[in-house]
Amino acid sequence: MLDEKVVQDVIVYGIKKGAEFVEIFSEDRTSTVMTMTDGRIDTASSDREFGIGLRLFKNDQQVYAYTNVFAREQLISMVDRLIQALSAGNGSEKKIDMTRNDVKNNHLIFYYPQEVSKTDKARIMKLAYEGAKGYSSLITQVLIRYWDYDQKVFIANSDGLIAEDRRVRTRLMVNAVASKDGEQESGFYGPGAAMGIEFFNLFNPHDIGAEAARVADRMVKADHAPAGKMPVVIANEFGGVIFHEACGHALEATSVAKGASVFAGKLNQKVAAGCVSAVDDGTIPNAWGSANIDDEGTPTQRNVLIENGVLKSYLVDRFHAKKMGMKPNGCGRRQSYKFAPTSRMSNTFILPGKHLPEEIIAATEYGLYAKKMGGGSVHPSTGEFNFAVAEGYLIEKGRITKPVRGATLIGKGIDVIAKIDMVANDLARGQGMCGSISGSIPADVGQPTIRVSELIVGGRNK
Repeated sequence: MLDEKVVQDVIVYGIKKGAEFVEIFSEDRTSTVMTMTDGRIDTASSDREFGIGLRLFKNDQQVYAYTNVFAREQLISMVDRLIQALSAGNGSEKKIDMTRNDVKNNHLIFYYPQEVSKTDKARIMKLAYEGAKGYSSLITQVLIRYWDYDQKVFIANSDGLIAEDRRVRTRLMVNAVASKDGEQESGFYGPGAAMGIEFFNLFNPHDIGAEAARVADRMVKADHAPAGKMPVVIANEFGGVIFHEACGHALEATSVAKGASVFAGKLNQKVAAGCVSAVDDGTIPNAWGSANIDDEGTPTQRNVLIENGVLKSYLVDRFHAKKMGMKPNGCGRRQSYKFAPTSRMSNTFILPGKHLPEEIIAATEYGLYAKKMGGGSVHPSTGEFNFAVAEGYLIEKGRITKPVRGATLIGKGIDVIAKIDMVANDLARGQGMCGSISGSIPADVGQPTIRVSELIVGGRNK
């Protein structure tokens, strides 16, 4: 995407002017977004983003700027402005031998999204609509969003690195609304993958729509959830959003390096129950949060975060690595060239345990079964959270009984992982978008079925 001679000239110039590290990131992205309401296409747009970001380090400072102009003179001028912001003194003449990294592609694509017409994509959405609308007579509204993109990135830096990657992602999101006796409940299902249109060979659009409708239909018929402290069994897949939000962000160097994390200074200490192990793995083929390299050019890897309850590692980007005395481990991510990268999760999940899901339910005399999690809020420095249960059921005498709605889970991440006393063997992952200071990025969350021995459930007391 960039003339490598220009890249080398800009990097050498930045070092000469006083920067300790210079990085260039360029991006060429095409994307399609389509929305449908009740079977009719509302919007259908295709966009292209094309730009370059320039980042400089000096001591414990970093500065960043971006542009859509790729001319050498514009990039040199950007370096001058960034150097002024850094208050860097004169640097040194340094010969930099740029070496192109051989990036192995672990994410095969068979049908690139741009090779498929919007008409065909609309047919996929129509199938999802039919699956949702036809599920139940109580379904009164169906909203569908289709999204795909094809992103090519080029990364070079003053360590001599040159690397390129191509990321393709496709996702279909369905929100169904059910109405009964003047009340409404909604259900959502939004699977995605680092795949092209072949994604729909694995996920039937009709079934995606039906799953969203199933949740809405079940919950609009449900009683209100009880309130109080009780055991909570959290199902697999998107149940992992609690670990992601309440613990995962606190394991990112962005917060750890400045001491704004409950996990700061606790490496090799016990932070969770012994049955809890968790990883962040950006290498999983075609997973929603995967890539061959991160947005700093570091190869992605499988990072063991917690092993048998013991904290083993953080997610460390290049800028914070020096301050923490650690190496970058493939987690520097950004939404686009308009954002400087920082440490971020990719595919983060609790590993399988030894129990069957049915065994966990049978061992619970009374409690809440959170089959699907919804949205929530988290205080990043403390891990205190409040999450809605999108689909919930009572557990009574070791059996799942009636559905309940309106439940919320309230607690603190580090307390919850210490109170997990049973972990099942049914690991599954769900997809979402994760927001932080480097923008919104695709991320998988996941876990097997787990039981938290005691958790505050918000609901209605009789």
